[in-house]
Amino acid sequence: MNITHNGLRIEYESDGDEHAPAVVLTMGLGMQLTAWPTALVQSIVQAGYRVIRFDNRDIGLSSELDHLGVPNIGWQVLRSRLGLPVRSPYSLQDMALDTIGLLDALDVQRAHLVGVSMGGMISQRIAATVPGRVLSLTSVMSSSGAPGLPGPRAEVTRALLKRPRGRRPEDVAAHSLKLFRLIGSPAFPQDMPAFEQRVLADAVRSHRPAGEARQLLAVVSDTRRHTLLQGIVCPTLVVHGTADPLVPLACGQDTAARIAGARFESIEGMGHDWPPGVVTLLASHIVAHIQTAQVPT
Repeated sequence: MNITHNGLRIEYESDGDEHAPAVVLTMGLGMQLTAWPTALVQSIVQAGYRVIRFDNRDIGLSSELDHLGVPNIGWQVLRSRLGLPVRSPYSLQDMALDTIGLLDALDVQRAHLVGVSMGGMISQRIAATVPGRVLSLTSVMSSSGAPGLPGPRAEVTRALLKRPRGRRPEDVAAHSLKLFRLIGSPAFPQDMPAFEQRVLADAVRSHRPAGEARQLLAVVSDTRRHTLLQGIVCPTLVVHGTADPLVPLACGQDTAARIAGARFESIEGMGHDWPPGVVTLLASHIVAHIQTAQVPT
């Protein structure tokens, strides 16, 4: 299914009773709506909620924005490290407004927001800038973006900047699996046959390296988000793994510290992925949080 907002096609899926309170799941950098674990979606639906997933702009089956050009990621990342402004063709705030446009099209007035990694950043912006549309916020393996926070490990950064050997789905999947092995959860075994099958299916569904690069620039250029977090008033849960090599633990801790009343939960041995054991714990945390969240007055 898809809707059109501001000239962009947004591909989405909806699970559960359409009249139930909505939970919007926003995925991370370069990841499609299909990356959300089925077990997590089912847990939230079984708790009595409608789950809405979607492909962010430039990824999956949503509109691709190749007319905006292919960015030189290495050069822009260098500018960022030197403290120079980064030029991005669109912003995380633009992506936040995409989410609001989806809610408008589906006639959802208020929703619980769950965002992972870049999706957590987008969800933070929605909660800070459009508070009347948000019932609760859950930010997972994400960051406030504040200056001075630690970044990815060097080997992870190098892997992020590399590209697959070719454009065949098998090449794309092999490249993705190498990255996931670097950022995986050391304390939680992955169901590798099922995981490899899902990664390959995602590569067949869509592969947009230029879109991922533009999304990355939106993240790197979002240097003021941390100043907005004090304005978040909805019930907030921040969840982070202690072994995350892509977005280190301190990033989640800083996010929680900047949001009044936020609850912080760390998961020992969790990295930046979704093995079954992590999914079980996250589902429990998310469902408990949204069940106790109060409708804003």
